[in-house]
Parts: sequence; structure tokens; C-alpha cells
Amino acid sequence: MALWAQMTPKLQYLPTETLNELYPDTFPLDVRHYLAGWIEEQRWENFDVDNMEQEPQARRLLDQMVHLLQEVAQHNPNVVERVKLQHISRNLSVFQQQPMQLVRTVRDILRKESHLLAQVGLHHNFPPFQQIPQDPLATNGTPQPAREDGKTDVDKLVLKVLEIQSCRQTLHQLQEDLNWEKQEMESIQGQNELDPQHSDQVTRQNRIQQLEYNYSVCAKKRMQLLQEAVCALELCQSCLILRIKSWRWEQYRATIGLHFDDNLGPLQTWCEQLLGVNSNLRQELMLVKRDHGGVEQFHTLQESLAHLLQTLIQNSLVVDKQPPQVIKTQSKFSTTVRYLLGEKMAPGKPVLLKAQIITEAQARQGVVPNENVGELINSTAILEHNTASKNTCATFRNMSIRKIKRADRKGSESVTEEKFALLFTTELTITGCESPYSIQTISLPVVVIVHGSQEINAMATIIWDCAFSEPNRIPFIVPERVPWKQMCEALSSKFMSEVQTQQGLDRYNFHFLAQKTFDQPDISEDFSNMPVSWAQFNKEVLPGRNFTFWQWFEGVMDLTKKCLRDYWSEKLIFGFIGKQHLHVILQNKPNGTFLLRFSDSEIGGITIAYVGPSDNGGRKIQNIQPFTKKDLDSAGLGDRIRDINCITHVYPDLPKNEVFKKFFTGVLPQSTPPYMPEQMPGQGPLYTSPMPQAPSSEEIDMEALEGILSSICQNTNKDLH
Repeated sequence: MALWAQMTPKLQYLPTETLNELYPDTFPLDVRHYLAGWIEEQRWENFDVDNMEQEPQARRLLDQMVHLLQEVAQHNPNVVERVKLQHISRNLSVFQQQPMQLVRTVRDILRKESHLLAQVGLHHNFPPFQQIPQDPLATNGTPQPAREDGKTDVDKLVLKVLEIQSCRQTLHQLQEDLNWEKQEMESIQGQNELDPQHSDQVTRQNRIQQLEYNYSVCAKKRMQLLQEAVCALELCQSCLILRIKSWRWEQYRATIGLHFDDNLGPLQTWCEQLLGVNSNLRQELMLVKRDHGGVEQFHTLQESLAHLLQTLIQNSLVVDKQPPQVIKTQSKFSTTVRYLLGEKMAPGKPVLLKAQIITEAQARQGVVPNENVGELINSTAILEHNTASKNTCATFRNMSIRKIKRADRKGSESVTEEKFALLFTTELTITGCESPYSIQTISLPVVVIVHGSQEINAMATIIWDCAFSEPNRIPFIVPERVPWKQMCEALSSKFMSEVQTQQGLDRYNFHFLAQKTFDQPDISEDFSNMPVSWAQFNKEVLPGRNFTFWQWFEGVMDLTKKCLRDYWSEKLIFGFIGKQHLHVILQNKPNGTFLLRFSDSEIGGITIAYVGPSDNGGRKIQNIQPFTKKDLDSAGLGDRIRDINCITHVYPDLPKNEVFKKFFTGVLPQSTPPYMPEQMPGQGPLYTSPMPQAPSSEEIDMEALEGILSSICQNTNKDLH
């Protein structure tokens, strides 16, 4: 946050008009101040504000900004500031409809700040800049560690503690000087005014008065510094806890493929430093009590430090490696819990961490429940310190859920919709603290299943919960309906993460997916703000099908991940496309033009749609029987495309042998089950299953938009699903 550090001392010299122009009502100065570090970490300049495909990224930044501001407000000890920040966070919703406007606003503010700093640095009425030391990583564009924005505050705290200690030493010296002067004064008291030593008595009396005055001033300064230090510690610790919560939130959001930096090292350092500051301040406060007795502010400061200590100790327990979010009973799984203050634990008795499974209702209570809803095997582990990595972790390597007790379900609710969590508890003592502390943390929500066939539906519950839940929610509340545009962001992120590709879904894909979800294949309007429900996502089957939207979409992801990643990444697969769109883009193309689309009638299938001759001399669109993973394991998609002679150019007009050449293996399938080549008139071999699974085709007669599909393999054609 070097830019803001340089900008802050200049604000008082700027005209009000300039400040109002620089920080508009939609993005007030308070946001820039409280979120300075986070704002400067983001890469606003990488955005093209006219590129709507970057809108999901912009919306994510907006959501993070609102979340961070709410956290700052929640932990602000000043009631007026807290209410003000909450009001500002609500007002940021003005950017919800146009998140790219937020990017434009913040980017312009940062540019103007840089420009102003360049100008005022040359103006003689302004004080000179103070050079802020920068981390080497700050100059090469690499995101800085999580602690960087709090490093300055921690450093200031350490300096404040040193100033308090210096003040104490000064008081000690003043007290010694005062004791000496009083002793000397007693030896010469009672002298006659005419005595030559009388003047020395007056001098000593004046010196004693000055020393007493200096002592009083220094004592007041000492208490003032202590109060300031405790207040600064509260703010700094609030930022730390905000960071820890943000880390947990980002860890959860990684479920749908969002970026997550799992490095806890900077946060651990931050925790340890604040613990050290707290310890030093408590020690200084005890010395104040020794020197001055129970001063007015003593108990208030003592209680504040005790509360801060307890909060820090309790918030330093995090689930480093989450358990699987879908857990099958009787199956082994692992998880790791890390304690960020592990190096500060009192030596001696090992610290045993216990795990138990809790329901959603129990998670909301926030206390260790008395009732067990499940039986865990290998549910204890010792917090062990690794001197090499400086990590203190408890690793549950072979945990298993032997049995689970289900809650009463409502209506049509399935067992795969029921959310649980793992609760981890322990009791430990920190070096320098007399009493032990009971601490706990919970895992991300998990779904418990008893059979592998439930896994896809269970994962749907997790995806919906992760994508659409709010930060700091009551566990594990999630909206029943969300705008379609939010669904698009989640689907694209999850698709890229699952397939391990940088190629996401485009607006044509989203439009087809919306048509499919809402059963409106003839609608060309924008679906962005249309609400999509959990039921439409994974409870109700798609019209005319026996599977849900998520089951179908997950099948596409699985097929692409295992068989089609390179094709998709190189944009050789059109993917999700509806019949109307297919007709529009192929209707004027010559025979042999084709594209690859995911089957909308079969889970985990990809088909080839191509232009071919119709019976009446015109042209029609045909679709070859979808290829599944089993088919593509037998012969790859490239070889299949090579061996079908009736397709020649991939859409729009690229020769297939040039585009797909690198995917050709030159290996033809064996003429033995399960796949046998059939020679088609005018075509190369087309691979079919020995089961009655003839190539099916859906035809759109491009001349009359009607007619019957012609046979591409002298078999009876079937309508495309």
C-alpha cells in the first residue's frame, strides 16, 4: 500500500473540490482508506473495461470489496465509524448491475493519485515525500503476501512498545534523581536564610519541583502511549482476523475453481508478532500498577488486552487441508488442522485435537454439542511442531465415518442435500499465560453419502453452497434462487478448474445452457437476471430427459477432462449449442462442414453436427451418434474425425486434416469387439458399438426446413435426441 502511504499526508493540502472529484459518492474516501492494501494488490490495469467477458472477474472483486468492508465495520470499535462503513458497503451495490464501472472508478482513482503525487512532489508548499521501504516483490507485479498490508501497522506497534519501554526507563531515572535530590535536601533543611548554603537549598527545591513535574508529564505520557498502543493493537488484530476469515473464504471458493493462495506463513508471522506485542503490553501494564497503583484506566486496558489475547488464541486454529466435501461412510479420508501460534504453546503435555461430526443446526449454535450425530474412527490427533517448516499441525490420516444419524427431512429433500461439518476442539496453554484456553474450528460443509451413486448429487449440493453462499453467513444458509449470471460465473469457473484449462465458457454456451435450464429453446432474449432455482439445478429432471441439469453438465465436464481437454483448450469444440443456433451458423455452409457439440440427450457424450446432402437434392444438418468416454477410449476423437469421409472442413472453413492432424495416431481399431469398423458408402470406417446403436441423425432441411434424415450408413436413422 505504498501509494496510499504517500497519498495520506497530502490529503490535508488538497482543495475540497479536488477531494470530491477524486473520491466520488459512489466510492468514498473511507473505502480507499480502510481497504488500501487490498485495493493496491488487485490488477485493475489488466481489465479492458469494454470487454464484457471480464465482467465476472469484476463482479468477484466487487463481492470481495463489500465483504472486506463489512468485516472492517464489524471489528471497528468506534460505533459511528461502524455504522458509517456498513452504510457505505450497502451503497456499493450501485455497481452490481455494472461491475465494470467499479473497475473503471478504482482504476481512475489510482491513476489520479499517482498523477497528483507527481505534481505535488514538485510544489514547494508541500512537505517532501517520505520514502516507504518496499518488499522486493512489490516492484515486479507479483502479488504480495497476505501480511504486507498489515506489516506497517505491526511495525508501528513494535515501535510504540519500544517508546513505552523507553518512557518507563525515563521514569525510573527521574525517580532515582528525585530520590537523590530529596535525600540531599533533607541534609540541609533548617538552615538560616543568611546561611550561604540557603541558596543551595532553594536551588535543590526548584530542581525537585522540576523533577516532579517531569515525572508527572512522563507518567501521563506513558499511560497515553499504553492506551494508544492497545487501540492500535485492536485495529491491527481486527485486520489480521479479517485476513484469516478471507483466507478461509478463498479456500472454500476454490471449490468452484477460483484462485486460492494456501500459504499460511505470512498469517502465522502476523499472529506471532501480535501475540508478542500483547505480551509486552500486559507486562508494561503490570509495571504501571507496580509504580502507580491501580490507576483509573488500568482495569479497562487490562480487560481489553485479555479479550484481545483470547480472541487471537481462538482464531489461530484453521483447517489447513480440508476433508473431502463429499464423504462416503466406511471410507478413509484425511484432513490437517494447523495452529498458527504453535511455536508459542507451553511445553510439556501433548495437545490432543479431537474431531466430531456435527449437523448444520449444531454448527449454528457455535458450541460443542453434547449429542453425537455420527461415529468417527481415528478422530484424534496430536498437534505436532515441525522445526524445519515451523508449522504446528494435527494430521488425521485415516479418519472414517462409521455411521451417520440423519435429521428429519422436509418434503422432497434428499440425503444428498443434508450438510454436515467436522468440528475440531482442543485445550492448550500459551507460554506466559496462566490458564488454558479451549479453542475450536469447523471444516467447510460436507455431505455424507453411503453409496458412490450419490456422489454427483452430493457434489451438486456443495457446488451450489460454495457458489452462492455469503461470507459470514449463519451456517450453512444459502439462497434458494440466484440470478442466471451468477450461475454462469460458477459454471465457467468450475468447468475450467475441473478440466484444467484456461478456456472458459462463452456467451453462446451460456445462452444455450439457459435455454436448456429454463426449457425455452426458442427464446433469444438475455437470461442474465432470470432467477434459477436449486430445484432447476439438481432436483427436477430436464424436460424429456431422465437426468437433472447438473448431472448432465457434470457428465460433460468429466468427458472433457478425461478425453477432450486439448481439443477444448484449442477451441476445436464448439461445445454447448442449441438447434436454432446450429442451423443459423451452418445453413449457408457447403457440404462437409462440421462442428463438435456436446450431446444434449446423453450424459457425457460428444457428437459431430455436419452439413450433408438431403434426399431432395438440398442440404441438411445431420448429427452422428454421440461418442462417450468408452467410445473415445477405443479410438480417439481425432482418429474418428479422420476416418469419416463425409466431413471435410471444421467450422467455419478449416480443412480437418490440417486442424486435427496432431491428434491422428495412425492406429485403426481392431476388427474385434467391442468396436467394429463398418465401411460406409463413400466414407471411411465409422466406429459403432456391437449393440444396436446405429448412427443417429437430426436433420434440418436447409431448403424447406423439413424432410427425413437420409441414412449415412445404410441403417435406419433415428431422430437426434
